[in-house]
Amino acid sequence: MVAIGVFLATMDSSMVNVALPTLMRSFGATLPQTGWVALIYLLTITITLLVWGRLAERFGTARMYLLGMLVFSGGSAACSLASTLSLLIFCRFIQAFGASMMMSAGPAIIKMVFPLHQLGRALGLIGIATSIGLMSGPVVGGLLLQFFSWPVIFLVSLPLSLSCFVLGWFWLLPAIPAPSAASPKSVDFDWTGLLVWTLLISLTVLLSTHHRYLPGWGLLAGSVALGVLFFLFRVIEQRAAAPLLPFVLFRERHYGFAMCCASLSFTVLFVVLFLVPFYLDQVLQLPVNRIGLVMMAVPVAVFVVAPLSGWLYDRTGAEQGARLLTTAGLALCCLALISLCFLDERSTMIEVAWRLALLGAGQALFLSPNSASVLATARSHHIAITSGMLATARNLGMLAGVTLASLVFGAVFSWLSGGLDLKDFRPVHTAAFVHSLRISFGLTALLAMAGALLSSRR
Repeated sequence: MVAIGVFLATMDSSMVNVALPTLMRSFGATLPQTGWVALIYLLTITITLLVWGRLAERFGTARMYLLGMLVFSGGSAACSLASTLSLLIFCRFIQAFGASMMMSAGPAIIKMVFPLHQLGRALGLIGIATSIGLMSGPVVGGLLLQFFSWPVIFLVSLPLSLSCFVLGWFWLLPAIPAPSAASPKSVDFDWTGLLVWTLLISLTVLLSTHHRYLPGWGLLAGSVALGVLFFLFRVIEQRAAAPLLPFVLFRERHYGFAMCCASLSFTVLFVVLFLVPFYLDQVLQLPVNRIGLVMMAVPVAVFVVAPLSGWLYDRTGAEQGARLLTTAGLALCCLALISLCFLDERSTMIEVAWRLALLGAGQALFLSPNSASVLATARSHHIAITSGMLATARNLGMLAGVTLASLVFGAVFSWLSGGLDLKDFRPVHTAAFVHSLRISFGLTALLAMAGALLSSRR
């Protein structure tokens, strides 16, 4: 049941990434505007995951998971009916609410069902579901976009998601007991912390994606506001009885390092997933179905490596296995990013695909041991919030990846092309595109290297 939710969320995300060039042309939008189709989904999940993690402790992980499945289904149907880019972005906001509920409850359900000595293997199996979703998304999305219009990509998951909700109502709810009246309940919810957290993340994304449209004083005021919000959030969370983001957990070294590395790994991944479809579409001029086939290289590698990674973690032990496997995974991601810097207008599909496969292998090698090491050491009353924080760390990384890709690539391409946006791309701008891509991937390789060094110190 958890695997189905993961499959649906990842398939939807990968289909939308492949569809971004098509959406840009359909709505005549700029790169920053089109990017908000992906950004609003990730932003909403990042902001709300900790909320659902807290509420799952009160009302039960199974209930939260099934409610998320229902909301996700409704949001998907609404996306298919959107007639403008603004309306599509709003419907993606609704869809993200449901995905966030499922993501916050899923790992906690896994921890309840599987014994500790099989936790790595179980998360490796969830990694397979993730890879199948990511693997099928580009192919299905590419075929649908080739023969139909873009709204169809949001309808393809509806039959499975609604069927999963019905089955879960009769099977999952009885299997996962709700918290009893005697269970310790959280005190009043940290609404002040949630408000400041929302403003902090939203303002960061807005400044990053729209900095070119702001005057100098606006950028300065926004930067000062960010500093003030961060200070307020830290103070509020330290004083809250039930903090939204419990900084006390980060006093344990392995906990904080695991969360930071999770964010960095997904930042690296989503810079690539956001930019490569535009490269395949604009520079190599591949048809949309072939773009989907090339993008499959990442999840195929995850499908192969994720079970092996989980098995190795279970065999080598929590501390040693987590440190060695996660460091090797991020180092492999760094190598993949360096290789991506050598792509140009003459590169073939195979040359792109093996580089993406190398990145996927690094991600798979990292993810299962990193998540398992945190969940295995979490206290029983911290399982739900730790599950939510892991998902928050990952989605914060995804959000940072899309934002960073849009920021760096957009700024460099505009500078090299004389102030143009990607929607104005013509074959004469190919050299500017390739150079912008290389700079973006080069900076991202530095992030992967920093993550590997940090992970080696856990």
